[in-house]
Amino acid sequence: MALITTGNGLIRDLEKFGSVGVYVPLEGGFEGRYRRRLRAAGYTTLQFTARGLGDVAAYLTGVHGVRPPHLGKKSSGNGAAVGNVYYLPPIVGSQLEHLPPKSKGLVLWIIEGHILSDQEVEFLTDLPKLEPRVKVVVERGGDRTFRWKALKDTFSASYQAV
Repeated sequence: MALITTGNGLIRDLEKFGSVGVYVPLEGGFEGRYRRRLRAAGYTTLQFTARGLGDVAAYLTGVHGVRPPHLGKKSSGNGAAVGNVYYLPPIVGSQLEHLPPKSKGLVLWIIEGHILSDQEVEFLTDLPKLEPRVKVVVERGGDRTFRWKALKDTFSASYQAV
């Protein structure tokens, strides 16, 4: 890979496919360069990890409940001893409402995407079809060079056979 990259290929494929799976060098740094290129092209990026997401569809598109870590403390009362449930708005909807007027859209950059199941990746592949202003980049693994392909092409072989 060149030391200086324009990122045009990634942006073009992201607009074409709606979602891409990327393979990044394990020493890091490359994803920051490409995120900067996406922001320069007019996209707003939101980066988060796939670990601890739970139900990806509910987290991104629906109102979902979360429990903060209880840190060994028990709640008083008759409820569960794990704490109260706090409800959060859908991440995608709330981010789209606050996009700048000239923004091309929202890019969800999901790190550690290798732990996602094929069903969750399939939902992320279909998300840009449900909301055209949303694009998805999922880090699917490591490689010697930064490369990408359509997210639907990153399913496991056993899932594609079904």
